[in-house]
Amino acid sequence: MHLRALPLVAAVACASACAARPHTSKDEGRDHPLAGRYWDVRAAGWVDESKVAAAAAGADFLFLGETHDNPQHHRLQARMLQAAIAAGRRPAVAFEMLDVDQQPQIDASTASAPGDPDALADAVGWAKSGWPPFSFYRPVFATALDAGLPIVATNLSRRRAREVASRGSAALDPGVKAMLERAGPLPEEVARELREEMAESHCGQMPESMLDPLVLMQRARDAEIASRVLAAGAERGAVLIAGSGHVRADRGVPSYVAREAPARTRIAIGFLEVSADAQTVDEYAKHFAQDRFPFDYVGFTVRQEREDPCRGIEKKIRPIRPEPKDAAWVWRFDAAATR
Repeated sequence: MHLRALPLVAAVACASACAARPHTSKDEGRDHPLAGRYWDVRAAGWVDESKVAAAAAGADFLFLGETHDNPQHHRLQARMLQAAIAAGRRPAVAFEMLDVDQQPQIDASTASAPGDPDALADAVGWAKSGWPPFSFYRPVFATALDAGLPIVATNLSRRRAREVASRGSAALDPGVKAMLERAGPLPEEVARELREEMAESHCGQMPESMLDPLVLMQRARDAEIASRVLAAGAERGAVLIAGSGHVRADRGVPSYVAREAPARTRIAIGFLEVSADAQTVDEYAKHFAQDRFPFDYVGFTVRQEREDPCRGIEKKIRPIRPEPKDAAWVWRFDAAATR
């Protein structure tokens, strides 16, 4: 997975879903005992995909987490969206991968070329965005556009991200800032966990002074995404496509939606890759707070082939400038790194 070539804090990786990962062989885990199965977190038991799809279709807000460069995750997301459509739902479909300043191009594309996902990809410059190939995401976009559903951009604009990096919370949109203030300060344990995740997801190469700005960026992104999802889904409901770190019900986008719209129903599904080193559900749950999955359901999948994203990372990251004078350094990746 890749960071776009912009200041790092404007493209911060999404917590656990996007942390640095080791090199893996093609389709690792195909014979894994958990691969292809769904875990009901509340019931603490296995369930059929049909039950998960029925629950997903009935939610006002559906959060579908992913590992960005795993095509199977996007096929499964498309199936969950199809289930909602088949049940008569007409949700807005929101994407972490689209920055809010791209909404005019999205709207123009869907007006001039309705039902054409490739035209939309061209309109937003997907090929140069740094996200995995559009072919990975095409099933989700095609499902949404075939049904005539609105496409919603949710991510912080690059301009806003740079301002937050330099000026902190003072640079946030007033609505997003107010949402963060209503959420209150992070408990120290959660803040520490996020700092550790930010360090790991950037291959341990970020200076200590940048970790708190990265945590703020992560929280700001979650609040921005939540505000867009809430607005788009006010009447019709919404489906969010995002990294699994963003769909955590304990501290991600669903937590903000729950606080702002407590009467609306929510379902969060995290699609997680299996590992040969972990054969039981408990071994995966222990990587989350209180040894519990922060989702309603977990879909286990094979692990996607990928190179080690941290190889040579020390040559790919450099300071740009300290601006203003007493601000933390802004850093930039010059080439592929983690996302």
